[in-house]
Amino acid sequence: MFMKPLLDVHTHTVASAPMETTIFLVRHGETVDNARQIMQGQMPGELNQQGREQARQVAERLAVEQVDAVVSSDLRRAVQTAEVIAGRHGLDVVTTPLLRERDWGGFTGRYIPSLKGEVWPDDIESEEQLLARARSFLLYITTTYPGCRVVAVGHGIINKAILAVCAGCRMREVMRMMNAEVRVLTTSAAHAAATSEASAAASTAAEASRTASAE
Repeated sequence: MFMKPLLDVHTHTVASAPMETTIFLVRHGETVDNARQIMQGQMPGELNQQGREQARQVAERLAVEQVDAVVSSDLRRAVQTAEVIAGRHGLDVVTTPLLRERDWGGFTGRYIPSLKGEVWPDDIESEEQLLARARSFLLYITTTYPGCRVVAVGHGIINKAILAVCAGCRMREVMRMMNAEVRVLTTSAAHAAATSEASAAASTAAEASRTASAE
């Protein structure tokens, strides 16, 4: 299988910032439902034969890297991928719900092509909520593993949110991650905390503006 080159994304931190954490951000291998074009969302999922081979290949690729920890979404398809990678380094997999895929609400379990043109249900996780979760993940990973090199196995949309937060851009500007693709981020707890504070301030200002407009 052709593997894309690692993409490095470095956040802008000052020289006096605390130790940086390097994150090897991975999307899980292909699943049965990926192949069937089913909207998985936060369903567990199961790697198919292609996905297991992709997990093996990405594990081989990362075997040459120094890896201090392997963190994964707690959804089965991500854990299955992470376990193969962790095995090459003699590490256990640490799971976190912060890396779960977007909650697609009423679209979960549906055939993706059939959703075209449908009105989105109100119970879909919003982009704002997704980005907040991405910021929480980055704060968690940088404070728990300062100065470490960490493999983080997630999903297509949450990974896109993490990349957008790190790059300081909109999610739509981030190129889609393919199954078992790896992108490399370097950031720090100071940067993650500053990003979270700035986001909170922006949300407060936006809410105040909405309230003023409604009065």
